[in-house]
Amino acid sequence: QVQLVESGGGLVQAGGSRRLSCAASGRSFSSYIMGWFRQAPGREREFVARISWNDGITAYADSVKGRFTISRDNAKNTVYLQMISLKPEDTAVYYCAAAPFKYHSTNYYSTNTYDYWGQGTQVTVSS
Repeated sequence: QVQLVESGGGLVQAGGSRRLSCAASGRSFSSYIMGWFRQAPGREREFVARISWNDGITAYADSVKGRFTISRDNAKNTVYLQMISLKPEDTAVYYCAAAPFKYHSTNYYSTNTYDYWGQGTQVTVSS
């Protein structure tokens, strides 16, 4: 049974930093794309960042580029999202997701592409 378990959320002041973790289990993810998405109240879930588990290639939403860094630890089967210079508009529930790699043209920015999701972790940035 595939499980993605997020942790690391909490309350942080604007300008602060936070690291989220996503522990993956239940299958091999070596051919998967791992993504972080977020959902603020009243808004749709949106792409934040993704990483190819195999070769470590990353991509980011423009809104977080330069502030967030996605990485993975193969030995721990864990994906991280390091967030710095946090803003109140970063407040959301952050979700980890996994999608099997299919084609280079696959839209890995879309929630519809991902098969597995974690339960989410709340990040609140106070001004």
